[in-house]
Amino acid sequence: MKWRLILIIGLACAVVAGLIVWLQHARLVGSWLQVHTGTVNESGPYYGFWSGFGSDLEEFGILGAIGAAIYQLVKKYNCHEPGCWRIGNHSAADGQFNLCYRHHPDFQGKKPTHELIERLHRENLERQAAIHSNSRRSIRT
Repeated sequence: MKWRLILIIGLACAVVAGLIVWLQHARLVGSWLQVHTGTVNESGPYYGFWSGFGSDLEEFGILGAIGAAIYQLVKKYNCHEPGCWRIGNHSAADGQFNLCYRHHPDFQGKKPTHELIERLHRENLERQAAIHSNSRRSIRT
């Protein structure tokens, strides 16, 4: 919390200092900004903008779409524990949640050992066999 407050105050001071410098040298900064964004009337109104800086607007949109797609992909496959960015490789609650080994209730925060995997696999097979035998009995009666 303390570092966040210091960072916010530092950024606010930097912004204020930048604005003061900009206002003191407004003519020079304004001219620089016009030249580098292409808004100076070169061969017509805003020709320099659309053939220079303005043509990059589409690229910003493409980069934004790529960033949104990557975010959605990470959001789908990461651990469903709030605030955890690990990949959720282990399903829980019959596949409703993808959890990492640290948040999965069977692993208790430790990486799964071979014995644990065998035990969970055996329990799952027994559970599946019990479900199938119950369903076969209900069909016969």
